[in-house]
Amino acid sequence: MKVYYVYILECADSTYYTGITSNLTKRFEEHTTGKHRDSYTYSRRPLNLVFYTEFTNVEIAITTEKQIKKWSKAKKKALIDGEYDKLINLAKKRFNK
Repeated sequence: MKVYYVYILECADSTYYTGITSNLTKRFEEHTTGKHRDSYTYSRRPLNLVFYTEFTNVEIAITTEKQIKKWSKAKKKALIDGEYDKLINLAKKRFNK
């Protein structure tokens, strides 16, 4: 059974990069060594792997990656810190009156 990973990297500029791979060790090495010069992480090294989760269904993994990419930095930070109870409140839109 093939395993897919959705992961979050913290970049040197304090931004987050979210990706998907079937080989987390290899992909992280590619990010940290700057294998792809045109990638988001190339000029934002050094990088830290701050979160990952495993999937056996690639479609669910892709959907999850796309969902996380749309999240705010605060919501990603709550996920990284395991503060799952905060995720629902961080998803609510705030409207000015």
